[in-house]
Order: sequence, then structure tokens, then C-alpha cells
Amino acid sequence: MSQVIRVLVVDDQFLIRAGLVGLLKAAPGTEVVGEAVDGEEAVALAASLRPDVVLMDIRMPGGNGIDATARILAEASDPAPRVLILTTFDLDEYVYGALRVGASGFLLKDSGPERLLAAVAAVAGGDHLFAPSVTRRLVEAFAHRAAPAEEAVRAGATALDALTGREREVLRLTGKGLSNRQIAGDLHIGEATVKTHLNRAMGKLGLASRAQAVVVAYESGLVVPGL
Repeated sequence: MSQVIRVLVVDDQFLIRAGLVGLLKAAPGTEVVGEAVDGEEAVALAASLRPDVVLMDIRMPGGNGIDATARILAEASDPAPRVLILTTFDLDEYVYGALRVGASGFLLKDSGPERLLAAVAAVAGGDHLFAPSVTRRLVEAFAHRAAPAEEAVRAGATALDALTGREREVLRLTGKGLSNRQIAGDLHIGEATVKTHLNRAMGKLGLASRAQAVVVAYESGLVVPGL
């Protein structure tokens, strides 16, 4: 990533999009490289402009944000952009779907300017945007309603066979909502070691974000909702 964070803004509502663009343009260290009004345009611009961060609305005509996020991440050359979901409600099934396909986090549309800029900087730097407990609350809300099929659980569990015992344990604790510091304390290892194990687990499983790791922990049966 360059020192200046290059951002693609995607939202079908002109006033919201214009407000986001104006805020980002006025902030030092950020550059708006493009604007898209729907998912199809977002996919095309992400491929041609190669932004560091995509601010992605979800509910749009002409291609929703979930499908667009999946395509952007699947088709991107390395390094792939970080996708930050814009939503009006954090416990939203659409947000869950976006995290499931690899979005790096989500931001409420009524967040203030400082929160928005901090969020863009956080995901651009590779950090997870929100507290792991928030991710867990979101995932549990929909894991209860749409439990994965038995075949999917078996497939997910089989994929976990590629992990070492320590990588599997770090993934499980990540899924339960613990931060790296908390995991380090539980396992009596350093935070840097936790990060290494988690990154290796994510690499083996083909995961793009910590939030996606939480989803996989649930869908594979490694973490059971409510326990």
C-alpha cells in the first residue's frame, strides 16, 4: 500500500456518496480515486484503479455490495483491496453475508467523520476494524437462523485438518470473540505469536479477513453458537 490511502467510494445515493467523497478528499493522507453507483461499476473500477480501500454500500440496484465484494476480492491481483462495508444497522444479515465473502469490516452510516477516517486507515493498514466481540455477536445472530447444512459443516471441518493444533486453537478463540491479547493470555504465548498462527491459519484456509475467520469458525463447527 502507498503512503496515501487510495479509496474507491461505492454508493447509489448521490448525497451520501458526495458527502463521503468530500470528507475523504479533505483529509490528509487519503485520495479518492473513483466513485461507483452500483456493484457492477464497483467491480470494474476496482479492477482498473486498484484502490487500497473500497467503501462499499450493500443494498444497491444494478449489483449489490455482497456480490461485488466477492468478485472484487476473487479477481484482484495481490495485494487485494480492503473492503469496508457501509451499513445502516450492524446486526444485518447483509453485513453477515459481506463478511462471509471477505470484507474487512463494517461501518455504520451515521458514524462521525473521525470514525470514518479512522476506519479507512485501520483497514488499509490490515487491522480489523471493530471489536471481535461485535463480530461474534453479528455472526451468532445469523448462525442461529441459518445453520449451515451438515455437508457444509463436514467440508469446513475437513478444511481445518490442514491446520496445526495451535493454529486451530487460535482460530477457535478468534471465533469466540477474543482479541489477540486475550488469546495470548489464555494460551500463555506472545501476541506476535498469536498473530503468526492466525495469519497462517487464514492463509491455509484462503481467508481474506479476521471477520471471515470468525464466520468460518462457526460454519465449520469449530465454535458452536451460544457456547
